[in-house]
Amino acid sequence: MSEEHRHHLFHHKKEEVNAYPNNSTYVEQTTVDYGREEEYDKARKDEKHHKHKEHTAELGTAAAGAFALYEKHRAKKDPENAHRHKIEEEIAAAAAVGMWWFCIS
Repeated sequence: MSEEHRHHLFHHKKEEVNAYPNNSTYVEQTTVDYGREEEYDKARKDEKHHKHKEHTAELGTAAAGAFALYEKHRAKKDPENAHRHKIEEEIAAAAAVGMWWFCIS
């Protein structure tokens, strides 16, 4: 088996064809119009803020989901207070769904 050659779907090397003479490459640059730099900076700041909020929501979703699983485990291990643990599990699950919804919107 070690002497056989395995074929992989995505590991084929392709030759790069350079369409430009003298092995030069084409580089596209994007520039900002003068007078619109404030709008560009505001858009970048807004995008950064949205990304931060999205990551925070993802972390909150994971934490609330983990807490819901923990409370489910506690409900099984502590039958005297099982009702309290079930209520806390449902609250944590609802919080996880709410954070997930905040994350995707």
